[in-house]
Amino acid sequence: MRQAPTTTHPAAFIGFGEAGEAFASGWLSDEGVDAGAVRAYDIKTDSSEAAVAEGKRADYARVGIVGCDSAAEALSGAALVFSTVTADQALIVAEGAAAHIAGGALYFDCNSCSPGAKRKAAEAIEAAGGRYVDTAVVAPVYPKRHKAPMLISGPHAEAGLAVLSDLGMAATVVDGDVGAASSIKMIRSVMMKGLEALFLECVLSGRRAGVDEVVLASLDDTFPDFGFARRAAYMLERSATHGLRRAAEMREVALTVDELGLTGRMARATVDWQQQVGELGIKADGQGDYQALADALIAKLISREDAA
Repeated sequence: MRQAPTTTHPAAFIGFGEAGEAFASGWLSDEGVDAGAVRAYDIKTDSSEAAVAEGKRADYARVGIVGCDSAAEALSGAALVFSTVTADQALIVAEGAAAHIAGGALYFDCNSCSPGAKRKAAEAIEAAGGRYVDTAVVAPVYPKRHKAPMLISGPHAEAGLAVLSDLGMAATVVDGDVGAASSIKMIRSVMMKGLEALFLECVLSGRRAGVDEVVLASLDDTFPDFGFARRAAYMLERSATHGLRRAAEMREVALTVDELGLTGRMARATVDWQQQVGELGIKADGQGDYQALADALIAKLISREDAA
């Protein structure tokens, strides 16, 4: 049996959303990890809205880990740190974690940030004695949870790989320094998150014009292996449910393209769609009729425009 990290590498999460929950629940259920060895702190527990704070504490309890009242408490003695926050908070969190990280601790920056932002975060962690690992999760964390594929890079990638493998995680080392793994993730997102934005503009416009079925059928004829009609509900649901997080990521994608001497104009256009649809707060399972979801999105978008 794989040795659980109870004594060898107690782990801490900074930020405990979908990715944190997926990783921790997988460790506890599949890898024999002791729940007491996993701690987390999420800024939502500081919310002035009781429902938000209590909801996050309920997340800790549901997964079975130890919830902490501060980042300092979560990081105390932790040999592994997983930063799983929103892209716009990743550098701030790294700089804050540097004040509390244990010497030699591995810091897995799992956030969707530009290589430049990752390098700045690495400087803060390394200066404090931690070991920074550029970490890019390159597929949805569900249903695979902790086994979702990820790429890691930087001078401590091999050390990180050993620990992640011990936890049953599916990591692959990418040659190169900090920024190599995140470059792959960011540039891939130009296409992946951009496709979601294209689906939004195409399908919603098609519904408004009454030609969506014809348009998607035509696309399926042109690219028969892609399945436009079949994927429409899933693509719309991803943006509706995770649009705000995707918008934050795509801002970093645009910066990545900028850092390469190009202009991230497509990424910034994707930001606009992901942001406005994410703000609507519509939830869907992505498995049903794309038309019902499209109509709900259109109704809210038009209502917002009318109110403005």
